[in-house]
Amino acid sequence: MSEFKRIGFIGLGVMGEPMCRNLAQKCGLPVLAFDTNPEPLERSAAHGVQRATVAGIMRECDVVFLSLPSGEIVDQLARDAQGLLALGRAGQIVVDTSTSPVDTTRALAADFAQRGMIFIDAPIARTRAAAEAGTLSVMVGGDAAVFERVKPLIATFAEEITLCGPVGSGQVVKILNNMVLFETVVALSEARAIARRAGVDPKIVLETFTRGSADSFALRNHGLKAILPGDFPEKAFPVRYARKDLRYALALAQQTGVQALNARNVDHWFEAAQAQGHGDRYFPVVSRVIDAEPGSNA
Repeated sequence: MSEFKRIGFIGLGVMGEPMCRNLAQKCGLPVLAFDTNPEPLERSAAHGVQRATVAGIMRECDVVFLSLPSGEIVDQLARDAQGLLALGRAGQIVVDTSTSPVDTTRALAADFAQRGMIFIDAPIARTRAAAEAGTLSVMVGGDAAVFERVKPLIATFAEEITLCGPVGSGQVVKILNNMVLFETVVALSEARAIARRAGVDPKIVLETFTRGSADSFALRNHGLKAILPGDFPEKAFPVRYARKDLRYALALAQQTGVQALNARNVDHWFEAAQAQGHGDRYFPVVSRVIDAEPGSNA
């Protein structure tokens, strides 16, 4: 990391704040950060993070990390009159840890390259707790030599770092990872509904699944910890964010000529959850939409 002098971080949201904090505490370099909300910047200051403007970050930093809510916001930030492309300089590396559409990512990489800059995708997976602990999984799309340069920085907030291929490949893997997760959560939700209506305790069903071929990460983390107890907080990965990622997967499916019928079924339930006012609740809330019980407030 000695080749870099300063690191920038834009977007200190639910995941970005702990990622930025881990970066500042472990990379051994000054970290400059920007967010439209002053509160995470104030909290991060105690850990050595320096508040800055986007212009200041692009002027001072060799590597700039992005952690933003959507690819549309990434694209806007890059292309604004006073955005990343306008303010950047040759040799600068921009690492997008957001989940963004594959075509958006590849178009941005091409435009950054025209200015002598480097844009790679490095979307993250796992939970807020993993971000806090620095144990995220990161899927990178980019040149292998660039990957090796930034990998030590990514390692400050991740324990699993995979080079998936050229630019955009990280997004492909992340989007499909989430698609499969959402499909599994819907399958667990359907199993719970059928079991309950068939007179079998869903707790027995889901716990027994852990000892059979239906066992999975989704079962143990989303099934047992959210679906079973009915715990769907608002300060977690919400339906509206999950549906955004799913729509990216559906767009990719269309572009590649795959029907993706299971994913379309998930989108149906996400749409229903939003229509019922659950857009900001933890996405396994679809289980209660699939099997709405009398008197349920879910």
